[in-house]
Amino acid sequence: MTAGTEADPAEQAPSGRAPIRKALSLSALNTVISKLGTFVTGIVLARLLTPEDFGVYAVALVALTAVLSLNELGVSLALVRWPGDPMRIAPTVTTISLVSSGLMYLACFFGAPLFADALEAPEATGVIRLLCVLVLIDGLTATPEQLVNRQFRQGVRLLVDLANLLITTGVTVGLAATGHGPWSLAWGQLVGNVLSALVLFRLAGMWPRPGFDRRYLGRLLRFGLPLAGASLLVFGMLNIDYVVTGRVLGAAALGLYLQAFNLASWPVNVFSLVVRRVSLAAFARVQEDPAQRQATLGRMAMLLAVPTLPACVVLGLLALPLVTTVYGQPWAGSAAALQFLAILGAVRVFGELYYDFLVALGKSRATMWLQGGWLAALGAALPVGALLGGIQGVALAHAGVAVLLVLPVYTLVVARTGISVRLLAGSVLRPALGALAVAAVLVLLRVLLEPSWVLLVAGLGLSGLVYLPFVWPLRRKLREFG
Repeated sequence: MTAGTEADPAEQAPSGRAPIRKALSLSALNTVISKLGTFVTGIVLARLLTPEDFGVYAVALVALTAVLSLNELGVSLALVRWPGDPMRIAPTVTTISLVSSGLMYLACFFGAPLFADALEAPEATGVIRLLCVLVLIDGLTATPEQLVNRQFRQGVRLLVDLANLLITTGVTVGLAATGHGPWSLAWGQLVGNVLSALVLFRLAGMWPRPGFDRRYLGRLLRFGLPLAGASLLVFGMLNIDYVVTGRVLGAAALGLYLQAFNLASWPVNVFSLVVRRVSLAAFARVQEDPAQRQATLGRMAMLLAVPTLPACVVLGLLALPLVTTVYGQPWAGSAAALQFLAILGAVRVFGELYYDFLVALGKSRATMWLQGGWLAALGAALPVGALLGGIQGVALAHAGVAVLLVLPVYTLVVARTGISVRLLAGSVLRPALGALAVAAVLVLLRVLLEPSWVLLVAGLGLSGLVYLPFVWPLRRKLREFG
């Protein structure tokens, strides 16, 4: 690679509020389309597949998430916050990504039988090997994907994700309808990711081009390895419940728990995802300005709180009518876990915001220690929950650790960067009060009505009417975000 002087950061990314507002709008549109499609697909698949099928796929998904957490060693995020021309490090990042993804897939392929046996699901071995091919695709797409994020080009992400949704849905539903069980989920993901990767390369104007410059290697690894360690710990934190549930309660219980966890993750997968596609780059732009850091974090927190808090209240208090209406009576057992996992979903949304804020400030080691503490606490709490309360006990233990330990510690660490917790709390006060009002209404409705679609419809309608007056005055602040 040719040596040269680092360019001014202002020359590398759009400036001003407009790019962030536009990126957030496109990210929101992308998320609404993709998650609505995923939701509808999930309803169809719940009618075509059994809880045991979902349990086998869950085992493969845990394995995939494990290797993805360490893939590319965390170095691709350096492209977003690099204080100079990111194209100087892009070939080196690409090389690290390709080499690490190849090694990760080999480990996954040969370790699949042991992993499947450990989770009491030996039939998942082949599904694991197939699904983990996505690790190789992730290594190929890491560099162009992060460069697109740095440049706030969420229109590209919209088209790529739309292509992925259409292809994955078509293949998965088609195979499930013809009796391919958990294999339909794996093949759908693989075909969709391969073709959407080609769309990404074309629209981003960048195909994988490996290179190597040892001048950047040490700096990249010093930044990326703590993030990779934190990502591995995040994997452990988000998947140890699957491991405990599968080993202690069996594949059918794991399938029910997976469905509940997927529903509870909607606030994370919708609202948090919209913001996270933009937040790291936005925080990186103001990392040297304490006042702008406070303002940006407060606006992001408000933007997330407005939809997240009432959504989690509805998921928790209307869990049973929601599950039975959407997925059918055979999945009613998952409601016992959903009512507590909804609380975890809210904590995860704000935890991810804090995570991105700390990463943008270069505090990747702090994030690793935080995730490590979260995982250690879950390792002690979840087995007890499973033995005492089944999937409901697992969910309650998960939510308890998040609320009583993780959120307070995360807030403390963020406060030590100079953020005023009082001002941060003020930015989410109205949504929090509105969510409490919604909770009161739903508790009353649960007393008056049986858990059915009538309760679900009435609860959703009244929740909106009660919540809107609390957040309507915030509309101008939300429009001014950027």
